[in-house]
Amino acid sequence: MQQHPRGKLIAIGGAEDKGTAPDKGELQKLSNLNFIELGILHRIVAESGGPDAKIEVITTASMIPYEVGENYLDAFGKIGCTDVSIMQIRNRADATSNEYIDRLRACDTVMFSGGNQLRLSTTFGGTNFLRIILERYHTEPGFVVAGTSAGAMAMSNTMIYEGNATRAHLKGEVKITTGLGFMDDVIFDSHFEKRGRFGRLTQAIATNPSCIGIGLGEDTGMLITDGNKMEAIG
Repeated sequence: MQQHPRGKLIAIGGAEDKGTAPDKGELQKLSNLNFIELGILHRIVAESGGPDAKIEVITTASMIPYEVGENYLDAFGKIGCTDVSIMQIRNRADATSNEYIDRLRACDTVMFSGGNQLRLSTTFGGTNFLRIILERYHTEPGFVVAGTSAGAMAMSNTMIYEGNATRAHLKGEVKITTGLGFMDDVIFDSHFEKRGRFGRLTQAIATNPSCIGIGLGEDTGMLITDGNKMEAIG
């Protein structure tokens, strides 16, 4: 019998609260309270072991990786995290860097940012870097793999990489490839309500009937433990 993964997955639908609401006064205070006490990033920190956890954010999927990295450093800093770093991995050669491999082995959590999920699968697929993450996820209790938007969509073995929501009902419009492989028999889609992706996910499931479709709304996530226990968060 296959053993359940001992680590945790946190899949996020994108646009998670980073504590940057522009409103003032009481509304701002409420927003700050929600971000600090109830927000998804706070939950990632809690599942990672608290503010002292070592978190590595991987911005490979993004076309603006430095800006995205700074946003996460700022957001996690507001929660009180002091050991957050950014892995600026832009290609497969970067993923072989001894520095990044050492940091990957030492961290408590990895978080994949949003962007283009195909960049994640083509950069990390078949690499030792991905093998280490998978090994840690399957064997280490408490190890967290988080991903938002494209980072969430790439978590499963079966991954949507292209498909216009308005044409998703047409045969061949939704493109599927192999993801990072943290879960089998699941397909994630992100920004689910905001971008009207019900039809896209339906088409993906129709052509991959062994899979369960999970549509994640913005600033909404799913904590997955033991590979099969799911809790909605956010």
